[in-house]
Amino acid sequence: MHKLFGTDGIRGLSNEFPIDVESIVKISTIVGHLMKSKNSTKRVLIGKDTRLSSYMIENAISAGLLAAGMDVFLAGPIPTPGVSFLTRSMRCEFGIMISASHNAYPDNGIKFFDHKGEKFSNEMQKKIEKIFYEKKTSEFYCKPDEIGKAYRVHDVIGRYVEFVKKTFPQDENLSGIKVVIDAANGAAYKIASEILWELGAEVVPIGIEPNGKNINLQCGSTNLKLLQQTVIQTNSDIGIALDGDADRIAIVDDLGKIIDGDQIIALLAKNLHDKKKLNKNTVVTTIMSNYGLEKYLKSLKIKIIRTDVGDKNVYEEINKNDYSIGGEKSGHIIMKKYSTTGDGLMVAVQVLAILKKLNTKSNELLNIFKEIPQTNINLKMSNKPKIEISEKLDSIKRFYEKKIDGRIVIRQSGTEPMIRLMIESEKDESRIVPKIIESIRKYLAKNDVKIV
Repeated sequence: MHKLFGTDGIRGLSNEFPIDVESIVKISTIVGHLMKSKNSTKRVLIGKDTRLSSYMIENAISAGLLAAGMDVFLAGPIPTPGVSFLTRSMRCEFGIMISASHNAYPDNGIKFFDHKGEKFSNEMQKKIEKIFYEKKTSEFYCKPDEIGKAYRVHDVIGRYVEFVKKTFPQDENLSGIKVVIDAANGAAYKIASEILWELGAEVVPIGIEPNGKNINLQCGSTNLKLLQQTVIQTNSDIGIALDGDADRIAIVDDLGKIIDGDQIIALLAKNLHDKKKLNKNTVVTTIMSNYGLEKYLKSLKIKIIRTDVGDKNVYEEINKNDYSIGGEKSGHIIMKKYSTTGDGLMVAVQVLAILKKLNTKSNELLNIFKEIPQTNINLKMSNKPKIEISEKLDSIKRFYEKKIDGRIVIRQSGTEPMIRLMIESEKDESRIVPKIIESIRKYLAKNDVKIV
């Protein structure tokens, strides 16, 4: 049985399982049936990014939900955190975001949020998968007189814009700060520059001309060369990049240096710590965050807790223990006071507020700790293994970790057919990389998977 859900919802190549019309209709019909109750509003909010396939998927999801008796509200292009926020605000039963985040346009995905704006639990995901493989779609159709209605809504995005702006200090503004904002030709292409301009910044927008095929293409938080060039050429104070669905952020300082999620977490955590607003003096990160961040936080007597990769895992840890902040090196950052998921625009506003208050250069503000050198290697697989491989990858990791003075992470990507290898050490451990790759290759070969 193939897994439907990965690290962040359901994801794959458009028009191939499970991102094909037939599978999407079935999944959405099942979810609509499961989430509907006698006293429910029957409302579902659907947002999307700017991929060519998002329109096709939107219609397939709508068809399944309507057949299950749910009313559908179509918000159009909107950031993922906007869907989370509006699902709560509009008292929807659940919300859906159509996006493959930072991936290239041929990929797409579906993210589900419950009525609290939180991503579906692992238990709910397993339940959906079980039903998908054991039942027929027609078993979840409602009666003819209960079929849902669909509405195209145009005013809700403005509510999310106002929410983001309200997280900025009410009596302050960004006058005197020049910001380059890269919207990745994605879901925030209309609103990113609007928010910063309304807060008073001088804005230089890039990545705001989506055509269905250029989302994340040589722009956005995973492709920062254009942002670096633009910051230097325009003599800007800071550059901010979002990804395709604007749930993550990367920053370029005024000297053109890339600032990743770990440095941003350090800045925000210290700011909360100084204000005595860092709950339980704890920060949540993942296994991929740099050990330099851990050392820095410990120097401030701040405890760090690591989770598996995925902002869903970070949020669950934050929510369970009422922590204030957590995030990923990749730029998914959650501040519990404001959001239940990663929110690139909201985090950008928080960083800019600190920059304005301290009246300093962004290169002085954001290069907070010295990173321990990391080697990151992506091993592309010919296909996804049909068996669970995490335990074997963990055993390979433990074996080689004993041979170095540092830390190793080996994991299967939850969003792409990749094995991700990370080695972190203050010493040069390059000698051991080919041996680790060969061990992974041999194991995968036994399960009919090749490294390509």
